[in-house]
Amino acid sequence: MAFAATYKVVLGSIAFAIFWVLAVFPAVPLLPIGRTAGSLLGAMLMVLFRVITPDEAYAAIDLPILGLLFGTMVVSVYLERADMFKYLGKLLSWKSKGAKDLICRICLVSAISSAFFTNDTSCVILTEFVLKIARQHNLPPHPFLLALASSANIGSSATPIGNPQNLVIAVQSKISFGDFLVGVLPAMLVGGSVNALILIIMYWRLLSVHKDEIVGEDDVSSHRFSPATMSHISASNSMDHVQSSPNNINGSLATHLDSLRNRVNSGDQLEIQRSPCGSIDSNDISSPAQFSEEKESKTEHWKNKMWKLCVYLVTIGMLVALLMGLNMSWTAITASLALVVLDFKDASPCLEKVSYSLLLFFCGMFITVEGFNKTGIPSTLWNFMEPHANVDRVSGIAVLAAVILLLSNVASNVPT
Repeated sequence: MAFAATYKVVLGSIAFAIFWVLAVFPAVPLLPIGRTAGSLLGAMLMVLFRVITPDEAYAAIDLPILGLLFGTMVVSVYLERADMFKYLGKLLSWKSKGAKDLICRICLVSAISSAFFTNDTSCVILTEFVLKIARQHNLPPHPFLLALASSANIGSSATPIGNPQNLVIAVQSKISFGDFLVGVLPAMLVGGSVNALILIIMYWRLLSVHKDEIVGEDDVSSHRFSPATMSHISASNSMDHVQSSPNNINGSLATHLDSLRNRVNSGDQLEIQRSPCGSIDSNDISSPAQFSEEKESKTEHWKNKMWKLCVYLVTIGMLVALLMGLNMSWTAITASLALVVLDFKDASPCLEKVSYSLLLFFCGMFITVEGFNKTGIPSTLWNFMEPHANVDRVSGIAVLAAVILLLSNVASNVPT
């Protein structure tokens, strides 16, 4: 493909440069609008500059990718509600044999969960459990957090649903889920093993230090990564606050005890007055209402267990369907809607957790990249690189890998 008209090349390059700067540096001082708005701005400029027509812009949006991304995010939300990541967190410390064993478990669990439930979801949720385990064993958290981050990226490369860039590659090239998994799995296993080995060697001395103090699970404050409540005050912090004011503790504690004693005495007198014989009948301790509440709680408990089982079965069914080669986008959407129906509740709270800003980023990116392709610059660069990047030679594979590695770090991996 030859270069387009000069004005299209210049204006298209400007629009793509604005998109690239805001995608790589979302907090640019001159225009701190973020990645999503920067992506939409680049798309709008491509249309306003007449690099592409509005119809071509709409056609550039890849709906199968957006559908697959939306479906996997909804499934991840319901898996989080079903405590799957909580069980994975418990698996990290179950019968652990030390810090080195723990770092290997984190690498394994992070890689597997990222491959099937996206790397960002695994990192956000498992970070809480990694911090908790490090606190319990009185260990420095940064080696384990690095293991979580690096293994999540390595593990997510194994499947099309592991990360957004894999979605683009698999859907646009029409590579099936099974072929993608078989092709990348060996490299993922080698990369994950080497990553764990490097981390153990780097932090060998730090992980070899024996820690006698082990903090109890109840003493570790758990922080949920929620936009509304980022942290909470733990009981230990409250006690520290009480201990920090020794001048007021005696008077306030005595007053509090006196008020409790008066409440208990008054309650006892009321109970005695209610009883005709002046004593409390033991048969009146448990009322029919209490039995009804216990029965309802047991029913809710079993309903919750059955619902969790249904979530896991639907997720397994989705993965099996993907391995069978069914349409990835509609498979993920079907699984997500099945979970919505099985929940039998208003789905708004779960749907609100979907990252719609990421979906909009992809829409803007598709249009911007399509406009940049219309300028002829990418095809010209590829024609220059193609003779040196033939995949039938080791040197060609090395050149192609180096170009992709460079562009992924400079221009971000999704646009690349």
